Amino acid sequence: MRTHVPGFWDDAKAAEAQMRKIKELKNWVTGYSSVKTAVEELQLAYDFYREEVATEEEVDDAYRLALEQVETLELKNMLSKEEDQFGAVIKIVAGAGGTEAQDWADMLFRMYQRWAERQGYKCEITNIQDGDEAGIKTVTMQIDGEMAYGYLKSENGVHRLVRVSPFNAQGKRMTSFTSVYVVPLVDDTIEIEVNPGMLSWDTFRSSGAGGQNVNKVETGVRLHYKFMNPVTNLMDEIVIENTESRSQFGNKDNAIRLLKSQLYELELEKRRAASAVVEAGKKKIEWGSQIRSYVFDDRRVKDHRTNYQTSNVNAVMDGDIDAFIKAFLMEFAD
Repeated sequence: MRTHVPGFWDDAKAAEAQMRKIKELKNWVTGYSSVKTAVEELQLAYDFYREEVATEEEVDDAYRLALEQVETLELKNMLSKEEDQFGAVIKIVAGAGGTEAQDWADMLFRMYQRWAERQGYKCEITNIQDGDEAGIKTVTMQIDGEMAYGYLKSENGVHRLVRVSPFNAQGKRMTSFTSVYVVPLVDDTIEIEVNPGMLSWDTFRSSGAGGQNVNKVETGVRLHYKFMNPVTNLMDEIVIENTESRSQFGNKDNAIRLLKSQLYELELEKRRAASAVVEAGKKKIEWGSQIRSYVFDDRRVKDHRTNYQTSNVNAVMDGDIDAFIKAFLMEFAD
């Protein structure tokens, strides 16, 4: 792919698609090189051990590093679908239960922010509604980074918290639920048709950070889009609020991008439903079903789809969810 050829950048959309392919190929080459280097160093460590120059511990360290590099490449190989390469839009919605559920939604919000930081991904909040007393009612954020959706699609579903509530005077053990929705963050290389005739807008005064315009100018936007749902074959409506930008134009632009992301996800859902044959003995993934329990007083986090669990609750809530993501992909990746 010769990016220096005259006319390459004349079609910006096509050029962007080609550049993504180039980047993807470079990442594969880098990954393969890392595995090759780690395996060579393992062989060298073993040879030195046989000559009594290196210790058994040094061989073990080299083996662990090589295994880690192989598993990283193996995981990448499971994310080969077009949509896996994109960033992700995460929407977190507190379930019934008032302050307790809203606090739980806020904890998950922080967990995904910390995970994104660990990956070196850019995280941007596009809409947030604070809770009545604590926590949040809902938040939508964009996580921009290579394969963010491929990894985070494993988080789609209902997350259950069991703990002794700090908001209950009797110190009762409470159960709370929060829903997490994840869709691919599409870019201009994906063609998504939006019918302008089915689109309408409301504007409102943003209550978030935004400088002098906040509460003076109606910069917040609410998008309404009516369409034929490809999954249910019924008329449906998508409503998106965006308050990220200080300008109404910026918020409208991003709301359209979020709309396209949701429409793209619905098309993917239709494809998933159409690809019919589920392998014998393989559990079906119900999007929106309860996927994971976080039991604080028992110090246990368990994924109900893969049965993977850990006792390190603090690490999980600090964004260390890679083992859960890997277990999901190992079991359910096509």
